[in-house]
Amino acid sequence: MSDALLVVVDAANVVGSVPDGWWRDRRGAAERLRDRLAVDGLPGRDGPVEIVLVVEGAARGVESVPGVRVESAPGSGDDRMVELVAEAGARPVLVVTADRELRRRVGELGAEVAGPRTVRP
Repeated sequence: MSDALLVVVDAANVVGSVPDGWWRDRRGAAERLRDRLAVDGLPGRDGPVEIVLVVEGAARGVESVPGVRVESAPGSGDDRMVELVAEAGARPVLVVTADRELRRRVGELGAEVAGPRTVRP
C-alpha cells in the first residue's frame, strides 16, 4: 500500500478529545476508536488509505484489526508518530492530533495534520 495515504492517528489525543469517561478504561476507549476507524476509515477521503493507530501507556497491547494497524509505542507516542512520518519518506502522510507540538514536529517532516474531528464524530 505504498501509494496509499498513510494516516497516523494519535489515539490518546483523539480519545481524550471527548469527555466520555475514557479515563476509566483507556484500553477499551482505544479499542472503540480502532473499531470505528476499521468501519468508517477516513471520512471524506477518496482513494486508498492505510490507517495506523498509535497507542501508549495503559492502551499498549491493543491488537490490530483488518483495516487498522495498531502500533504500541514503547515510550512516547508522539516520538513513535514522528518516527512513522520520517519512515514514510515521500509517501503522503496525514497525522490526526490536536497536540500543537506534535503537529509542529510532523509538519516539519512534510506531513499534513488534522484535528480529532477528522476521525471522531
